[in-house]
Amino acid sequence: MQVVVPEEFRYLYAQNAERPVVKIPAAVLRQKANKVSKVSAKTLKLVDELMRVMKLANGIGLAAPQLGHLNRIVVIAPDGMKPMALINPVVVKAEGEQVGQEGCLSIPGLYGDVQRAMFVEVEALDRTGHEILLKMQGMPARVVQHEIDHLDGILFIDKVDPATLHWSHPEGEPQAE
Repeated sequence: MQVVVPEEFRYLYAQNAERPVVKIPAAVLRQKANKVSKVSAKTLKLVDELMRVMKLANGIGLAAPQLGHLNRIVVIAPDGMKPMALINPVVVKAEGEQVGQEGCLSIPGLYGDVQRAMFVEVEALDRTGHEILLKMQGMPARVVQHEIDHLDGILFIDKVDPATLHWSHPEGEPQAE
């Protein structure tokens, strides 16, 4: 899907120190990320940067490709959950379905309804390199599926119900005059 950004939302697409997230149509957002072979100091530095930027952007999830790094790393922080990093995450079980509105820090201002699994089990490494199995449902399940899609070059606009797409200023953003 080709996204044409309305004039009043173009300011959201600047990339700078205050807005470090890579925006469409950057090629890195469409590439498949590489598996992390070892949780190293460099890996942890990237995890910390992802956490910092996610918080700065008032996000609830962020994937390494969104900062220009083709590593299979995501950070998630849905409401009610402690922020966490997932290295090499894989959905090993998915059940049920839910439809809900999604947006993306790489496509600021655009929102629409996406169908996702209601419940997922995700295997990953934590920031210490230990294997973990997370069981998530509802919004946390939606967030982790959205972020894992980023690792495969998939954006929410690839799965959205086109009839529900709409532009809206993100919370906390000044309205363009």
